[in-house]
Amino acid sequence: MISVDGLKFAEMVKMGAHHLHENADYVDSLNVFPVPDGDTGTNMNLSMTSGAKETEANQSEHLGKTAQALSKGLLMGARGNSGVILSQLFRGFGKAVEHEATLTSQSFADALQYGVETAYKAVMKPVEGTILTVAKDAAKQAVATAAKTQDLIEVMEAVVTEAKASLKRTPDLLPVLKEVGVVDSGGQGLVFVYEGFLACLRGEPLPERSVIDSMDDLVNAEHHRNVQDFMNTEDIEFGYCTEFMVRFEQEKTAATPFEENAFRQDLSQFGDSLLVISDDELAKVHIHTEQPGEALNYGQKYGSLINIKIENMRQQHANIVGSSNSSAPSAGKGAERHPYAVVTVAMGEGVADLLRSIGASVVIEGGQTMNPSTEDIVKAVQDVQAERVIILPNNKNIVMAANQAAEIVGIEAGVVPTKSVPEGLAAILAFNPEATVDDNVQSMIQAASGVKTGQVTHSIRDTSIDGVEIHKDDFMGIAGGKIVISTPALEEAMKELINSLIDEDDEIVTLIYGEGVTETEASAMADFIESAHDHVEVELHNGKQPLYPYILSVE
Repeated sequence: MISVDGLKFAEMVKMGAHHLHENADYVDSLNVFPVPDGDTGTNMNLSMTSGAKETEANQSEHLGKTAQALSKGLLMGARGNSGVILSQLFRGFGKAVEHEATLTSQSFADALQYGVETAYKAVMKPVEGTILTVAKDAAKQAVATAAKTQDLIEVMEAVVTEAKASLKRTPDLLPVLKEVGVVDSGGQGLVFVYEGFLACLRGEPLPERSVIDSMDDLVNAEHHRNVQDFMNTEDIEFGYCTEFMVRFEQEKTAATPFEENAFRQDLSQFGDSLLVISDDELAKVHIHTEQPGEALNYGQKYGSLINIKIENMRQQHANIVGSSNSSAPSAGKGAERHPYAVVTVAMGEGVADLLRSIGASVVIEGGQTMNPSTEDIVKAVQDVQAERVIILPNNKNIVMAANQAAEIVGIEAGVVPTKSVPEGLAAILAFNPEATVDDNVQSMIQAASGVKTGQVTHSIRDTSIDGVEIHKDDFMGIAGGKIVISTPALEEAMKELINSLIDEDDEIVTLIYGEGVTETEASAMADFIESAHDHVEVELHNGKQPLYPYILSVE
């Protein structure tokens, strides 16, 4: 095979996404730490699913346009570090081939290489022995093979062979992988994607199953949440969910040059929940508005309109809550924007309430087992209607998605890279509504760095890590991301964790207890802390968080 067009590439994406989907649980199982939050496969699956759906919805014979659709879908659906890196790999890939009508062995190899360069730039401190290494080695082999043959299948075969070989080498580059006896989970996910590409090029079927249906079912299962009952139909201010794309026309853009930020700002006058993504050929728009025609007319200044979808949200809401009032009165003009907002992430109703009580404007449900996507964070920022925003991910696997969201929300935004709920609590307390975004980010980072975080959770498998023998269903005490004890007894794990965290300079301990722990048990644990360390004061909160019976903050 010498080349493929955009339609064939869309099939490759579909099969790559399906192969990853079918093996997501296995990728999850490769997570290094034996905690019940190994979600690399889940994150990569949902990210790739978003890319496949966007590609399916915007099919084109032009290879570059199809690749751009994949890039957009992955960007907005990216979850967790692995999903964000995957999105960056194909963002660079899409940029490299945006003007190519077909994909040849040479252009494919060059695009893989450019994708690797893009992904490495996106990661502040690249770590070898991860998905980055697998992608880099596979791209290098693609370039070498493309110099010898014009057969795209041969190049793809070389990519898969080298990706697998690189994956096997990851434990030699990342000692923790060798200690636990696994390969890198993100690299394994990428291998599944590449294997799907190759099967498509060869004409080999993957296990029969409806790709889009099965992936949609998973997405819906993970994200379905009926929040409609918490509002009245008549309270919906902008009643029409409006989506459209503008295909740029040279004669129009010559008279009115397109500039994304200005385009976004101009559209904001027509409503809220505005999202604009663009490239050299298209602009995609999502907006909630009272006058869809005004938004559409504005878009036409730059080209022709395609993929128009307008939904009456009042009608939808009335149907959902069983209201007979399907013609609710329209609301007034746009709501007043807040000068500042703090958007954060947490699992557990009590933890969310605690974050809101000290100043969080919005708490996105998510964390260890379900990282919110870039699009989830963007939507939360848009919904809060603020002029400036600070984003707190509260999980190391959400930081990259938060950074991507901050780049595209269209308002001044800063990310405080908090990696735990205790860090998030400390950061919010340092927030100053009178300070600039940059000043707030710096002061909040400093506040978060002064907190020590402890967590107790259960092991999902037998292993050994950091010199600690771990057995399935043990309770593990984790201090600052390092496992310090593993034992069958929750109380023993907590006491050992507490004693390893608290020193004579500490003053305040915040104890957040979760599902499976009674108030009596938590109070007894608080009493132990105060008796064993009489120089500290203990604050006790019911976080109602899953998976982690206790979260501990020491400062």
